[in-house]
Amino acid sequence: MHDILIRGGTLFDGAGNPGVRGDLAIVGGRIAAIGEAAGPARKTIDAGGLALAPGFIDIKTHSDFTLPINPKAESKVRQGVTTEIVGHCGFSAAPALPGKVALLKDYLSPSAPWLPFRETSFPDYLASFPATAVNAGMLVGHNTLRLMVMGMAERAPSDAELQQMIALLEDALGAGALGLSSGLFTPPGSYAQAPEMIALGHVLKRYRAGYFTHLRDESNKVLEAVAEAIDVAAQCGVHVEIVHFKCSGTDNWGKATKALAMIADAKARGFDIDCDAYPYEAGSNPLKNLLPPWVQAGGVEAMLARLVAPETRERIRADIARDGLNNWGRIASWDAVTISISPHLPQFSGRTIASLAAAQAADPIDALCDYLIADRGATRVLVASIAEDDIRTLVASPHALVGSDGNCVAPYGVVGQGLPHPRFYGTFPRVLSRYVRERKVLPLAAALHKMTGATARALKLKDRGLLREDYCADIVIFDPDDFVDRATYAAPHQFPSGARTTVIVNGTLVVENAIHTGALPGRVLRRDASGAVG
Repeated sequence: MHDILIRGGTLFDGAGNPGVRGDLAIVGGRIAAIGEAAGPARKTIDAGGLALAPGFIDIKTHSDFTLPINPKAESKVRQGVTTEIVGHCGFSAAPALPGKVALLKDYLSPSAPWLPFRETSFPDYLASFPATAVNAGMLVGHNTLRLMVMGMAERAPSDAELQQMIALLEDALGAGALGLSSGLFTPPGSYAQAPEMIALGHVLKRYRAGYFTHLRDESNKVLEAVAEAIDVAAQCGVHVEIVHFKCSGTDNWGKATKALAMIADAKARGFDIDCDAYPYEAGSNPLKNLLPPWVQAGGVEAMLARLVAPETRERIRADIARDGLNNWGRIASWDAVTISISPHLPQFSGRTIASLAAAQAADPIDALCDYLIADRGATRVLVASIAEDDIRTLVASPHALVGSDGNCVAPYGVVGQGLPHPRFYGTFPRVLSRYVRERKVLPLAAALHKMTGATARALKLKDRGLLREDYCADIVIFDPDDFVDRATYAAPHQFPSGARTTVIVNGTLVVENAIHTGALPGRVLRRDASGAVG
């Protein structure tokens, strides 16, 4: 007997092939039959008029900061996401070494203000991760490794320190971490130069693991940063994923075409490299990361003390006038920077830096510095800095996957605070509604391939991402004409439309007709000795 029988849907296999009307049967958490599936079933779902696809794989998320608090993962699973890859941008919650927990907590406070940190090794972190509604594959963060070994020291590691980082990386990879993430745009990752990253890349090669990088610069030197990422793929022979790729700042709009050509050329030369992107004109980051990297040297307390000094503010003002915002480039005005989440000053969520400055009759840099001090450096902001034409170019490209760069949150409880980026709730339906149905940038089957099979290939997932017999039954069922993102910058805590949306994770119904069942069937995915992930 089938556990679940889905009848009469249009099946998209995740490989990019056109949809075909048929049935799909699930037994024991796996796909048992595709096409015409006969026989009795404990649960039958009528999918007439609906699309049926592999569950979406969100290759770029920070849900490790919220899944332990919000294991139902509503904002993601309601989008059809069944698997999240976490620990990105060099930021991971583990390892947290003895005596270093408070240091890591302070460092990650703008990204994980509500997460309880604890002393843990990476193997223990994986083993103790709580039950969740979605599958999760974990990366270990280079910034976290550097923080544990060197603190916020602005220098190259000694041989002994590099060996300590390698030992921590090997400990994580041996436990099944999918790879290493880097955040070369912000301290302490920005203090690392090529020899350090190549040394760590050779460790990844030995373990057949991947390298996931937030580029050193997504604005004025974005093409040079892409070349740096390609060099890691070339020198180390590992898969490189350029995460949440963008060409930020008005001076850099239009460079996406050139960057994608560089990636295509690298792939043609045999290097394993991809990128992913989210379909929004604004990005999100800790407010402190918009400032020149030298501001953060020495850690949060040193930064806050430094920001009080008038000479610090004058230097910041001069650096931004010359180069634009760190990693974001030039913006039209300070109206482009909006407070998203402010743990100590929640009443200011939704206000722009320009409006704060005007209310105080202050210079924007002074207002920004005063705010960071008052919020203990924990402020997170939205930055409008990306061109719509570049978004369309990335959505259309076969070399760019889909990643939300968002956390799993919900409209209630601690994770319902503030105004998070609407991508937390809307990334995948936004691609399907805005760029497939409305603007016809690419066909539905191609978009679904970017969210499923192509992503599974990049991650080396051995039995997910495609509709195939004996694959894990991660399934999304949705109405292509009524699956629309409703989250906005002003009101982000809104689920997509679609009253018949149903999501199955490992053969268990998690969302049925747009209602969360409360089930938590997700698994922690681990990389094995062959490099495959399952």
